[in-house]
Amino acid sequence: MQGSAPPNDRRRGRRLPRTVTAVAATAALLPVFGTAHAAEPAQDGAAGSLQQAFTAAAQQYHVPQSVLLGVSYMESRWDSHQGMPSVTGGYGPMHLTDARTAIAQFPHEALGDGGDDGRGDNSRPLITKATAEAPDVAALPADLTTLDRAATLTGSSAASLRDDAAVNVSGGAALLADTQKSLGESLSADPADWYAAVARYSGASDAQTAASFADDVFDVIKQGQARTTDSGEQVKLAADPALAPAAGQAARIGLVKGNDAGTECPPGLGCEWVPAPYESLGTDPGDYGNYDKANRPADQKIDTIVIHDTEGYWDTAMQLVQDPTYLAWHYTIRSSDGHVAQHVLTKDVGWHAGNWYVNSKSVGIEHEGFLVDPGTWYTEAMYRSSARLVRYLAAKYDIPLNRQHILGHDNVPGIAPAYISGMHTDPGPYWDWAHYMELLGAPLHPTAGPQGGVVTIDPDFETNQPLYTGCVTAGDTCPAYGSEAVRLYTAPSTDAPLVKDIGLHGANGASTTGVNDVGARASTGQQYAVADRQGDWTAIWYLGQKAWFYNPKGNRTAVDSAGLVVTPKAGLASVPVYGRAYPEASAYPAGVPVQSILPMPYQILAGQRYVVGNVVPGEYYYAVTYDTSQGHQVVRGKELYYEIQLGHRIEYVKASDVTLQPSTVGAPR
Repeated sequence: MQGSAPPNDRRRGRRLPRTVTAVAATAALLPVFGTAHAAEPAQDGAAGSLQQAFTAAAQQYHVPQSVLLGVSYMESRWDSHQGMPSVTGGYGPMHLTDARTAIAQFPHEALGDGGDDGRGDNSRPLITKATAEAPDVAALPADLTTLDRAATLTGSSAASLRDDAAVNVSGGAALLADTQKSLGESLSADPADWYAAVARYSGASDAQTAASFADDVFDVIKQGQARTTDSGEQVKLAADPALAPAAGQAARIGLVKGNDAGTECPPGLGCEWVPAPYESLGTDPGDYGNYDKANRPADQKIDTIVIHDTEGYWDTAMQLVQDPTYLAWHYTIRSSDGHVAQHVLTKDVGWHAGNWYVNSKSVGIEHEGFLVDPGTWYTEAMYRSSARLVRYLAAKYDIPLNRQHILGHDNVPGIAPAYISGMHTDPGPYWDWAHYMELLGAPLHPTAGPQGGVVTIDPDFETNQPLYTGCVTAGDTCPAYGSEAVRLYTAPSTDAPLVKDIGLHGANGASTTGVNDVGARASTGQQYAVADRQGDWTAIWYLGQKAWFYNPKGNRTAVDSAGLVVTPKAGLASVPVYGRAYPEASAYPAGVPVQSILPMPYQILAGQRYVVGNVVPGEYYYAVTYDTSQGHQVVRGKELYYEIQLGHRIEYVKASDVTLQPSTVGAPR
């Protein structure tokens, strides 16, 4: 280790173990259906397109087609996910839950998402799927499924409901119709009359989340949607802007109001307060957990939101965030229905990102899910709840909605060279950043022509399927899925070696196709200065070198953009970069230890250019004791830093070392 980490950087990140009780807990979230009604059995292997399947199922079960399409869009965006279940065991376009089969199919071998946060407290072991107890399928509740209920209602086999998209749609229609009847409602042809049934379909256990789900479904119906699914099907839902759903129906589904007192959430989003403890753990004033009290934004600006996945199930996350010996983040979002739990007030500093400087300036949001597991996927309900929450927080704290300020945990830098290899890699290459940015109201699009000097990474998520390895065991080939990342080479050819990340792999190590290896990967929404172009290939400045990616004219994986870039000042052969923006030594008052500013192993060479995301003053939050009156303070210096997109992760450079200029200056012609 080079140098010593400040006391705040000792706090170590841990991932969440999977448990049987976590999966079993989803039983409480499943819809409650009335008595089965006689229905004509759906035929396994129903013929026709997916659009026709929605039409047929809507007619057969007397569900308005727009309602069926809207619910399915909220559950899966009409995707089949190659028959793989979601994190909560949901299958197919209608997300029919069958957790017992999901666990039997995918027992969740030890995976991990990159290991230790690099905060150095080795007395508290990292909890990963490797250390979690293997689930006992036989011990799971027999009623842990909506898929079995759909099988009873339709006469279709469980296997066909899981594997055949058309049959799955039929099963979802049968469930909606049965729920509508059990609520005492008629099978009305008016979509507005189906609000309560839609809310109940969410499986939410509280009234606010159920209503939030229904509101999102009817918003989808009002706006309309059209897309090509992951199986290549064209599906369209015509807009119905005049639709006014009968929201008053929600009261009859009998769900209680959750405890949202004190939460910081937008109106209409299902939130609850599940507080993380702030407790002294012994006689040592520095031994406490599991976050730090602060007074943001009065004392420090909140300028970043960090997107995580839990690497564990919902109930495990709830257990750990309430453990004072563990860590705390600000929010967790549930996969099945988009329900939000807040644990730490945003004015306080969570221990979530593995970098104390980033922690001090950010809000951390965990999403129930698994980065590399080939048997799970992120749900639309979770994406939408997350986007609503982030939009609210961004407006509240004036945070720009771009990928320099909305980071993945995998974009957070290590605090020093020794910490790089331990930084986490969630939410990973299967998180759909392009869709997420659209939901944030900040879609990616060109902002300049080819002479703009910058590109924004933007491959088509569904068709962009680079090879990844190591999803289950080292060296194995991961299933072919859509990905948000492009791979980077040392020359304009896929036969060329991948670019090197000397901080991650050392001077002699090579980047790999490993799903957790971010050393030669550019992520959707990230912006880089153009270094060169040759035919269908574009080179960017990346970790001090030219990095080439395939960017063909007929199927662009990046769009042209413009912005501000930095380059070493005239006369400097190179400038250092840093993993945190701390003040100069002279800024520290008596009693506050000077924090070291350690250069990373990367350098920016003369002539290279890197996109600027933020300008920040050198700043350090001194908070190392349980008693907040004992010297907690923010130290600010005169040294300014630019946050730059150096590689897959952001880094910082001193403003005094570089020249800030428009991206068109020095761009290749």
